[in-house]
Formats: sequence, structure tokens, C-alpha cells
Amino acid sequence: MSATTACPKTRAFQLRVNPLTGDSEWIVVEEGGDREELEEKTSKNLLATTSYLDMLNDSYRNWAFRAAIEKTIKKPCHVLDIGAGTGLLSMMAARTMAKFEEASEAKVSACESYLPMGKLMRRVLRKNQMEKKVSEILDSELLGEGLIPTLQQAHDMLLAKNPQTVPYRATTYGQLVESPFLWKLHDLFSNEINLSDGIHLTPAGLERVIGIKKQQYVMHCTAMSREIRLLSEPFKIFEFDFWKKPESHGEIEMSIKACSDGNVIAVISWWVLQLDEEGSIFYSTAPRWTNCPDNGMVENCIPGELSYCNVYPNEQRNVHLFGYIVFEAKSHRRVSWTSEGNENWCDHWKQCVWFISGAGLPVLKDKLVLFKAAYDEIKISYHLKCDDQTCCNNFNFGNCLLELSPERVAVYGDKDWRSGFINAMRNTLNVRSAPLCIIADDSVFLTILISYLSKNANTISSFPGLQEKGAQYLQAIADSNGFSMDRVKVIGKRASYLLTDNLIQQKVDFLVGEPFYYGNEGALPWQNLRFWKERTLLDSILSEDVVIMPCKGILKVCAMSLPDLWRSRCSLKKVEGFDHSVVNETLGACGNLPPLLEGPCLPYYIWQCGEVEELSEILPLMEFNFLEPIHACSRKIKIEFSKLGICHGFALWIDWVLDNKKSLLVSTGPISRYWKQGVKLLSKPLAVNAAYSFAEIEAFFDHSSGEITISSFSPS
Repeated sequence: MSATTACPKTRAFQLRVNPLTGDSEWIVVEEGGDREELEEKTSKNLLATTSYLDMLNDSYRNWAFRAAIEKTIKKPCHVLDIGAGTGLLSMMAARTMAKFEEASEAKVSACESYLPMGKLMRRVLRKNQMEKKVSEILDSELLGEGLIPTLQQAHDMLLAKNPQTVPYRATTYGQLVESPFLWKLHDLFSNEINLSDGIHLTPAGLERVIGIKKQQYVMHCTAMSREIRLLSEPFKIFEFDFWKKPESHGEIEMSIKACSDGNVIAVISWWVLQLDEEGSIFYSTAPRWTNCPDNGMVENCIPGELSYCNVYPNEQRNVHLFGYIVFEAKSHRRVSWTSEGNENWCDHWKQCVWFISGAGLPVLKDKLVLFKAAYDEIKISYHLKCDDQTCCNNFNFGNCLLELSPERVAVYGDKDWRSGFINAMRNTLNVRSAPLCIIADDSVFLTILISYLSKNANTISSFPGLQEKGAQYLQAIADSNGFSMDRVKVIGKRASYLLTDNLIQQKVDFLVGEPFYYGNEGALPWQNLRFWKERTLLDSILSEDVVIMPCKGILKVCAMSLPDLWRSRCSLKKVEGFDHSVVNETLGACGNLPPLLEGPCLPYYIWQCGEVEELSEILPLMEFNFLEPIHACSRKIKIEFSKLGICHGFALWIDWVLDNKKSLLVSTGPISRYWKQGVKLLSKPLAVNAAYSFAEIEAFFDHSSGEITISSFSPS
């Protein structure tokens, strides 16, 4: 093996958002130097929310790649590992080549563009005495971002002619589906038609003024299986051969036969990796229902032999398919089913959802649907229309001025959510003649609501994230909602800038927020407590009888059984024979930690976390009183289990209290499916029985950082 190549120190800048202010902060990350301890702490925060740990806990993936690498490398050679992560595949390649007599001719170059991960990889290599066997750690200066340009550059600059690759090929598949839940995630106009509250976020003639980005959205689609109707068989879309230089653009067109009457709301897609050249090792991200023999509702399907052979043909070979189900390809007979948890649930590779514009595309059984797919270097797109041209998927309802997340679109179309704010605001606005109202977040809904309910109100909307786009949107829909923009001002900054910009000529009567901060949807629920920080900074301009909405936040907690999520966040020991214990703290491991160590609290959609069960009542853990300036607070409670089972941790979220009577509140708990919850996993799962009937949990809110520290205690 060749010796380690000396590399100059590199430096990178990592963007971090301050949870209390929303301000962006650049963190310098560099190799070595006096900043190492600070960078180590920063890297832990940054890497804990990535999928690296989950991927390393995916034993099927790891086995498949090892088997393919050992099968592909037949003699010493130069191996390039693109996107090396912790260096696992690089070490597999080095170990494989060490078995050959000519091992001195072997060379492994590991390429990792993310510097914090590259630094962690060096520690893993050092732990496994592989530093001298993996000769180069290449950085982002060499390879561009994205699969296609990365492979193109590798073929042009680095790879030999006709190289051997692992994976060998990737094939994407799709399926047409109908789903009420997916419909709510993208079609706000149709949802508003069913409401009668007088608020029109998407007025007639401006049906698509609020929408989602035209892109694929990553989701655990198996979690939605009980409400999905399959309207076609799975079909192959694209095939990418990694051993060939990929084209920058590609497109296909085909006819898909509808297998049932219905309304196509989305195309759900997934991919299958062929890891070796001869086609004996596969890894699939297909949803569970691809093994169902029936059309119609997925819940009626049972695992079987169905069209699997049509989707993944491999006629004469023994096939190992990892991720969901293992088949012998010659007979297409199901030979094993992964029984642990939810069919080897993992969070790093999911399915993709492409939403069909508008209210969907009506189809009839056995009729053909024209399907077009195209890709370029950065994105993929789909287009559908009926074969007889009578119902096309070409909707032209004007420009989309606001692109929001699918979950935010669903929230804005939710009847209960809207009525809570409408009732709370109507009860308070009626007692003021010409109030001054400040919207302290990015809520276009509250801006419209106040202007609609009170023709004399003067409203200042901060819109720190939406900025000018928010102002343009309000201008477009003002007439349809019966208000004049003369009484609405958008500053496009944090609300606290009102103090320095001298925009306030009177005391503030209403300070409101959902709270919702654009771009912050995937964060922990308490990061929306920046509303409390804004309220504190504005304290000097608030009237004595100011109405603050929400007036309080309540941190809720529930004990949970989460076997699949816990397994994916377990601490690592050896992965395919390589010691990975040095990565646990940095990657945010939670399970099987050493004594006195606790893993971080991480954001997840609980309903997408595989097998899930509540083991206790929902309890209040801590309250945040927004009528007071922001301050530190803490509380410890005892949680009595209400069910027997295995407790893996706790789900936490915030319920926002809209009125002082506590009669109106908005919950961000898992039942709505539109918000992420915080998850605190136990280091050791707790078997709930007569001897262990309770647990304790403590929360501390640091008002200087906006962070909440969660500690859990099991009975000894």
C-alpha cells in the first residue's frame, strides 16, 4: 500500500442559524490549529442531524456493499471512494486488496467534500490503523456537487477507461397513487373551497399563488400505506450505469395503464441499486406495497409474489435484495422477510413523492396515461396527461408567488387550525377601535386575518424570512380579501428592528404570531420560541393592555415505544469489522451509550418513524409565559406508564395557547402529522412492568441560547 500523501490544511465555512434570532452565523472549520476544541463541538451539533449514523446502522446496506466490493475487486488496483463519509467503503476496499500478493500496488483515494465529515473520517482511519492504506483524503475542490456532475468529472479526470464501479447500476421506478393526505399537502385552493371562513389565501383567479416547489419530496411512504390507493403497477423510469459517463440530460415517454378508476395525486418513486456487474446483489428502497398482489387500497395487500418479477427482472441468477425482501430471481419465490421492526426501517433512504398539479388527474381503469420524465444535472421532473387528451395535467392559474413546504400548505388549509386563530382574533379585535398590530413572524394568514376582521387596524408584518415575496403576495390577494394595503406595512426584517427604524408612532395593541418562521420548518419545535425573544425586545413599545397571541407555550411530553428509530440511532461499535466507536458522540448516537452520556434531542415526524406506540398519557412538562419577558425555566416530572411495552424514549412538542382562558390552542403534536416533534431516546430501553411503572424527565430552557436540554431518568 502507498504511504499517506501530505495534504495542506484546508478551511471551510459552515452556516449555522441562531435559534433565538434566526440570524445566520458562519462557523470556520479547518484542519488542526487552536480552534480544534470549538470546531469539535460545532461539528457535533452539525452532524447529529445528518443521516450518517442511520446509514452506518443499516446492516443490510453495509453487508451488500462489502459483498459487492469483495466480488468486484479481483486484483490490486486504484480505488476512488466518492463521498467517503467515515471511510467505511474505503477500508473495505483496502482490506480486500490486502489479501492479494501484489498488495503493494494497491491504492485507495477517499473523497469527502464535507470538511467536518472528512475530519471525522481521519479519526476512524486512525482508530483502525488504516491511515497508510487510504492514501488521499480529497476535498470539495476536486469534485462538484450532485451525482451527475460528480460522475462526469470523475470519468473525465480520474477514472480509467471502462472502470469497475460499486454500485454498478441504479434504476428508478414509479407508481401512480391517490391519497387524501398527499392531496392536502399541495392543493391549498381545493382545500379552501371546502371552507367558509371568509379568508382566501388562494382566491379565484390566483389558484396557484401559494404552492410548493416543483421537486421530489422525500417521505416514508409506507407509513401512509393505509390511505393510499394504487392506480398503476410499478414501472421503470430511468436507468443509470455508474461505469459509464452519464449524460447531462435525459427524458423518456411511455404509456402507463391505469389499474383502477381514481384521481392521480402523486407519483411515488424509489430506486434499486445493482451493486455488482453480474447482478447478484441488490439494494432497494421500494415501499412495502410493491410486494402486494392486489390493486386498490394498500391495506388490503399481503406480501406475495406479485409483479416483483416484472419490476426487477433477473431471470437466471440468484439475487440478494437488501432493504425489504430477499428473493431468488429464477423462481421469484419469497425466501425471507426481515422480521425486526418495520422491515429494516431506516431513515437515510426513503421514497420520493412528485405531486401532480392542481386537484390531480382523473383516470379510468385500463385506460392509458401518457407519462413523461426528464432529468438534468440537478433535478428530475414528471408530466402526466390522459391518452385521449381530454384531461391534461397542464394547469395555468397564474404565477406562484409563495413557495412553501407541503406541510405548511396543509396547515393553511386545515379547518381546525384556521378556526382556532379566527375565533381567538375575533374575540379580541372587537374591543379595539383602531389597533396597531405587529405580526412577529412570517404568517401571511394572520396578516390577512387581522386586515379582514378589522378594517381600522394598522398592521406591521415583519416577514423576516418571506421578506419582499411576502409583500408581493399580500398585494396580489388584498382585494379578494377586502382590505387595503394602505393599512399594511411589510418590513422584511425581525420585528425588533422596529425599535431602531423608528417605525412605531404609538404603542402596540396586538403582538401575534403562529409562530412560523420561513425556512425553519425542519427544526426542533422549541426553536419557534424566538417569538418569546422578539416579544422581549419589543417590551418598551407594548401597551399596558397589549394582547399577545399566543400568550403561552406548553412543552408536552409522552413516553413512546420507538424500536425502529432507536435501532437506527444506536451507538456504533464495529461496522463490518471496522471500529466506529469514535464517531458516536459526533454523529449524535443515542442508544447503548456509556454511563453518564446522553444523546441529543432530535427532530422527527413521529408518524414516519416506523413502529410507534404511546406508552403514557400526554403530560405538560414546562410552560413559557409570553406575557413576561423571556427567562430561564426548568421542571422535572414523573411519567406514569399507562401501557406495558418497551419504552425507548420520549416525544416532545409545544402546544400554543391562543387565549388567556386556555380554551383555544394549537397543538404541534404527532396527531396532526404537519409538524416535527423532538425525540429524546433513552440510552437503554426500559421494559415497562410492575417493577418499572414510571420514569422521570427534566427540561431546562436556556434563554440566552434558546436551547432546551432534556434529561431522562429511569428507576434504578
